[in-house]
Amino acid sequence: MRIGYWIWVLAGICFAQEPIRVQVNLVNIGFSVRDAGGKLVSELTQDDFEVFEDGAPQKIAFFARSADVPLTLGLIVDFSGSQASFIKAHHRDLENFLKDVLRPQDRAFLLCFGNRLRLAGDYSPSPKGLDEALRNFEKGKIEFPSIGPPERRILGTAFYDAIYYSITEKLADVPRGRRALVIFSDGEDNSSAHHMMDAVEAAQVNDVRLFTVRYTDVHNGVWNARNKYGMRVMERIARETGGADFDARERGLDQNFKEIGQQLHFSYELAYHTTNPVSDGTFRKIVIRARQPGLAVQAKTGYYARAANP
Repeated sequence: MRIGYWIWVLAGICFAQEPIRVQVNLVNIGFSVRDAGGKLVSELTQDDFEVFEDGAPQKIAFFARSADVPLTLGLIVDFSGSQASFIKAHHRDLENFLKDVLRPQDRAFLLCFGNRLRLAGDYSPSPKGLDEALRNFEKGKIEFPSIGPPERRILGTAFYDAIYYSITEKLADVPRGRRALVIFSDGEDNSSAHHMMDAVEAAQVNDVRLFTVRYTDVHNGVWNARNKYGMRVMERIARETGGADFDARERGLDQNFKEIGQQLHFSYELAYHTTNPVSDGTFRKIVIRARQPGLAVQAKTGYYARAANP
């Protein structure tokens, strides 16, 4: 095992007995760096970065490259009316993506949703097993467990709830490491109990990067208001959490998967103890700056310093 990995594990043991949503003094951030040509940069060290919270410099307590840190990944698949057929044509692309990103120490789960949230496949390091779980869900012959509290939803798409509960019930309590969701949807919602900022805040506080893959079913090539709203939602939740947004119609899902895989492979994790430990509910803006000129950092925009749960 690499030394950097064990340092991160020890840090998690010392500081992560409770999820970060109730312990905001230690702030974790996953991020990527690109050069002026847009190429991902993967060989930087802790000394190459400086971190600011609300303009105040912060001391980096822990730092690791993605290769040294385990990955916990959620696949969130929209099976509402406008989306149900999309992922069915891309099983091979999805399995190849998982083969590329999952190592023996990594794991992923599969959540499928319409107006109900179904855990089609629980944590597994097996791409083949997760693909089989997706196929079983598509056949509709098995009753899968639900996540989140019972909700009476009249309409068909609980997009925000799917993200929110994937984070709060599946990712929030996992050991420290890289955490991400890959979300397949058009970003349109009509039945969630939560709203967009609930989902974004949950991702920011728990350091979950959202990678959105958007397939919009446009009628006769004309975008309606809901289509446009969904596009902006997918763009925003990715930007606010340090992830990335992809249009599956533009480049194809195989290329989208390739780019997501690269960002997951060539990324960094750091943590710092905030100099403002007051849990006052305010938004704390985070800026990570590369000391070398010409480098751009892609990270979450900040987090809300919520009071600890009783």
